[in-house]
Amino acid sequence: MIKRKMLVVDDDPGLQRQLKWSLEDYEVVLAGDREQALEELKRHEPAVVTLDLGLPPDPANASEGLKALTEIVRIAPATKVIVITGNDERENAVKAVAQGAYDFYEKPIDPDVLRLIVERAHRLYDLEAENRRLTQIGREPLAGVIAASTQMLDVCRRLEKIAPTSASVLLLGESGTGKEVLARAIHEISPRREKRFVAINCAAIPETLLESELFGYEKGAFTGAVKQTKGKLEGADSGTLFLDEMGDLPTPLQAKLLRFLQERVIERIGGREEIPVDTRVVCATHKNLKNLIGQGAFREDLYYRISEVSISIPPLRDRAGDAILIARALLAKFRDMNSGAVKDFSHAALAAIEQYEWPGNVRELENRVKRAVIMAEGSLIEAHDLELDPPATSGFRTLKAVREEAEANAILQALAVNDGQIGKAAEMLGVSRPTVYHLLKKYNIQA
Repeated sequence: MIKRKMLVVDDDPGLQRQLKWSLEDYEVVLAGDREQALEELKRHEPAVVTLDLGLPPDPANASEGLKALTEIVRIAPATKVIVITGNDERENAVKAVAQGAYDFYEKPIDPDVLRLIVERAHRLYDLEAENRRLTQIGREPLAGVIAASTQMLDVCRRLEKIAPTSASVLLLGESGTGKEVLARAIHEISPRREKRFVAINCAAIPETLLESELFGYEKGAFTGAVKQTKGKLEGADSGTLFLDEMGDLPTPLQAKLLRFLQERVIERIGGREEIPVDTRVVCATHKNLKNLIGQGAFREDLYYRISEVSISIPPLRDRAGDAILIARALLAKFRDMNSGAVKDFSHAALAAIEQYEWPGNVRELENRVKRAVIMAEGSLIEAHDLELDPPATSGFRTLKAVREEAEANAILQALAVNDGQIGKAAEMLGVSRPTVYHLLKKYNIQA
């Protein structure tokens, strides 16, 4: 049976031996001072730490024990720290609990009592870890969003935070990155999901018609206005209006939209009545609005109104693994629409998808997969069916190669930050000096 690790921080060798004997059911890692404690914490990531508050003080006479506690809680907030104090240090023990310690225990050591406190700390750590895991499993995915890359998962977490609010959102990203999909996802997990989601492309409608599309018009307002017509803003009342290609909104309409965002009322073309409208506005653009502001093509006050929360969507080429995930989802969609003869992608096709830069992002990927499903002659889609060049190699690297590259880069970075000092680099990386020397030799790195 594998023993669980726990860290004992104490400068007294005799007490270290006693604690190690008392906690024989665990693999006890020992540390004699604050620096060693932090090094072992990073290396072993224990669930529970016992910390003697009476560590030797630093030159400024500050409490090393409390300093160590503060740094342990900062580095590993889920770790349970049990502080051990003398009989006359109860005030410091209470202070330690206020600073994030799980519990405290007064000397002399009673093995049975200490074991009980440690077991309870481990049990709480496990319960909290399981709760975090179940919370992640229970979360409903954003509708229509397919992603596994850290960049897109970060975007999704931000969207989940802002969706329940009424804040205006500005989505920034290249064409084809899925801005409308994300806007719909915001609507679907917001309190407005039972109402309408209305989308309008500001670049696709002539300037003369865009105002009436947005604000509506009264009967007789202009030639052809034979009846009163509501605009998109009214149509999305209590719901969400998505304004795509916001950078192409004509200047006169920018002023009118700004007034709506400030006052939450509109006037139809040809009308005089102010109509209150409760519509959440989500905007998107692939243009740099700050550059447009500098050129006088976009109002700065409107920019701040529409970007209460601004989110940048990374291009597909920067989202490791997402291209293949999306390609498989698209294949399942189009396969059902085309008799289902095509079953999967070949290994060469998957490697080609992973290596291609995708300048048109998800929109280009969708186009190529749809065409390939139609044109493929066998049960597998090949790279040429996607009109992609087959890769010279498989395109996929072994875990060993990835790990070695990451190790070498981490060592180079730590050495650069610490001006080549091996000891400080080792502390930053959470390993010992001999380990750093070994890796320097392994990767032929000159300190």
